[in-house]
Amino acid sequence: MSIHATFTQFRRTLLVTALVAAVAGCATVSKPVSLAETIASTPSLSTLNGLLVSSGLNATLQATGPFTVFAPSNDAFKAVPAKTMEDLSKHPDKLKSVLTYHVVAGKLMAADVKNSNITTVNGAQAAVSKAGDFVTVENAAVTRPDLVASNGVAHIVDTVLMPPVKK
Repeated sequence: MSIHATFTQFRRTLLVTALVAAVAGCATVSKPVSLAETIASTPSLSTLNGLLVSSGLNATLQATGPFTVFAPSNDAFKAVPAKTMEDLSKHPDKLKSVLTYHVVAGKLMAADVKNSNITTVNGAQAAVSKAGDFVTVENAAVTRPDLVASNGVAHIVDTVLMPPVKK
């Protein structure tokens, strides 16, 4: 067999192998990823994920939804006074109130934000606003928008939002 024939055979084998790999890759169907799984797989949201799991709210974020989560980053939680975090860990109802203040029923993409008030899952109002591509919720800036999941969307924010005190 000549060098040219050997090279031609090698190219055919390589082409067939690449084609099979490409077709196999296309045939893979990935499972839809919920907000709970999206948050769990985002390293900068590990503190939030731990709090969602310990409060039992991660099960809610696996439900049908849709939901929008304004997800505080690990750095946002580091800025919360230690005394406040300790109080939240001792009072599950307060923790759930804080966490549900970060969740809105419905899917709100960053591009759809209008200057308005939205009702959070805990029943309180939160102000959202947009200037160009810059989105805020209350005093928190969205640092990474539109983490799309099968049951909604998450936006990473730089501040932990504290719900208004109920009277």
